[in-house]
Amino acid sequence: MAKPFGFSFEQRGDGSVVITHRGRAAGVLRGSRAAKFLAEVESGDAQLVMARWTGAYKFGNERMAKNHPRNR
Repeated sequence: MAKPFGFSFEQRGDGSVVITHRGRAAGVLRGSRAAKFLAEVESGDAQLVMARWTGAYKFGNERMAKNHPRNR
C-alpha cells in the first residue's frame, strides 16, 4: 500500500489545528484533540498521522477491491 502524501497542517493562534489535503481543508481540531494530534505528529510519521486523523486511511474495502475483475 502506498504511503499517504499531500497532507499539511497549520496551528492557529487560538490553539486549533487545521489539517489540509492538497490545499483543501480536511479537518479542524480544537482543545485537547489538537494537543493530542500535535504530540502524535512530533513522535511519528506526520503524513500517516494526518491521514488517520482525517479518516482518509484504510476504508476497509482494499482487499475486496484488489480481487475485483475490473482491477486485475
